[in-house]
Amino acid sequence: MRWPPTRRILTGRPFRLSRGTVLDIGLAACGTGLDVLVSAGSWSGPGPAPAWVGTGFALLAGLPMGLLRRRPGPVAVYLSVLLVICDQLGAFTVNTLQVLLPISMGVLARSHGWGWTAPAAVLASAATAVNLADPGIAVTSNTWFYSVGLIAAPVLIGRYLRGQEGRRKEDPAPLLDLLLAGGGVALSVLTTWPYWHGGELPVWAVALGVMLAGLALGVVRHLPGAVLLLESLALVVADQYAPRTGNSLQLLALVALGVFATRAAWPWVAAAYSLTCSVAAIVVVDDPADITPFRVVALMTMVTAPVAIGRYLGVRQAQARHAAELTAERGRAARLAERERIAREVHDIVAHHVGAMVLRASAAQYAGASGPAAEALADIRDTGHRVLEDLRGLLAVLRDPDETLGPDLGADLALANMLADPGDVLRDAVARMSAAGLRVDLRVSAEAERAPLVVRASAARIVQEGLTNVLKHAGPGAHAEVDVKMRPDALTVEVRNGPGTSRPPEALPSHGQGLAGMRERTRAFGGHVTAGPAEDGGWRLTASLPVPGGGGPHCRVAGRFA
Repeated sequence: MRWPPTRRILTGRPFRLSRGTVLDIGLAACGTGLDVLVSAGSWSGPGPAPAWVGTGFALLAGLPMGLLRRRPGPVAVYLSVLLVICDQLGAFTVNTLQVLLPISMGVLARSHGWGWTAPAAVLASAATAVNLADPGIAVTSNTWFYSVGLIAAPVLIGRYLRGQEGRRKEDPAPLLDLLLAGGGVALSVLTTWPYWHGGELPVWAVALGVMLAGLALGVVRHLPGAVLLLESLALVVADQYAPRTGNSLQLLALVALGVFATRAAWPWVAAAYSLTCSVAAIVVVDDPADITPFRVVALMTMVTAPVAIGRYLGVRQAQARHAAELTAERGRAARLAERERIAREVHDIVAHHVGAMVLRASAAQYAGASGPAAEALADIRDTGHRVLEDLRGLLAVLRDPDETLGPDLGADLALANMLADPGDVLRDAVARMSAAGLRVDLRVSAEAERAPLVVRASAARIVQEGLTNVLKHAGPGAHAEVDVKMRPDALTVEVRNGPGTSRPPEALPSHGQGLAGMRERTRAFGGHVTAGPAEDGGWRLTASLPVPGGGGPHCRVAGRFA
């Protein structure tokens, strides 16, 4: 049962604001602080403006940002209408609204479809054009280019981010980086070009610096700290040599700070926050007499916004990664439980019948059997005991498939499909592939018999699967070469083939699990499998199976390999 906040307080339970609510409050406070810092209630109308007018405009512009995450459409429409009203009244709040309106359009484009985004974008562009046109002057093509571009850039970025939702891609680069670079250039150029002639530097130098500052956002996700330093340097240079461009470039530094806050630890975030506040103060404050405690708090609040948003997004990303890891771990636990259940069933069924066989063989032996019959019964009894030991090893391996096979071979003879003689498996594989039209050259080194039976059995199964894949993909008529060699510490298998002369038969469809099965076999020994194109246009498969104890004589197990 969900308790309302008042009842929680009355019952003594702690009342805590959710992370989303804190973010909404922070957005509203930062929007209000931005207007106080930029506009300070100034207006171009007749007569001085009372102090309450500035506070009222700041609240009207900033408080709706608290609803931006949940109601971006109405907020964008409201800001567009307020922009026109403030333009007619001559309030300098239009400077703040020209920053908040593109942000709201980007959020709207990311969270809603074109049914909301397109009408709101048209209204926002029209409101921006009205604000740009001076009284008595017609709206020119340059004005329309500025107004449409200022709204189109965040809309395109928001639509792209909306298209990426639900995809299993943690890094949608490079398109997102290109959009960030394009949006940065559009924002920096469109908001500063009227002031390129007002500084000491030539126009081309100012334009180049502005475009470089915007392009830097293209690498902000990869080098957020370097981009933040670059944007801070650009702000200081712009304030010194290109007046009135620093206020527009300030937003680029705030974006870099927000991205940096998602990646860095708190000490580094605090240092970046102090740097950004210092640079913003240099750009915003022209006269030391304008420094007041209220403006200092407003500036710090404005810089706090990207830090809060960045940390919030960083926490969300960490939670998403943790949830994905937890889901994968639960799936792995379920698979392990199923493997253990199957292993127990196999052990119970086979052990019952083998145990009965051993018991009867022992009874017959002690009943007085002699000659060849006694030898056969003794062999049956010994073989049955070995099979029971192998089944216990199989149960141990299936309980933990990630555990590599160690030097204790008594527990390593544990895979059920390894009980067949490796030489029989190889001969059968070559015979079947040859009958299907595949030309096979098999070369097995004499030293390979030094490998334990469990290793040789796995190598034989890998050769079998490799030849089957050759027939599936290269087709009859292809030539396959198989090399099985013994190295000081591993048994290696190599299967090479050239292009075939006909299509694979319909009776051999590919189920796509052959290579995965080989990798699982080799991982059980701590080995590896590689597969890839060969120089002659065919395919090469190599597998390395480490031999416990270096394959010395103490690892030798009876049985012929080939």
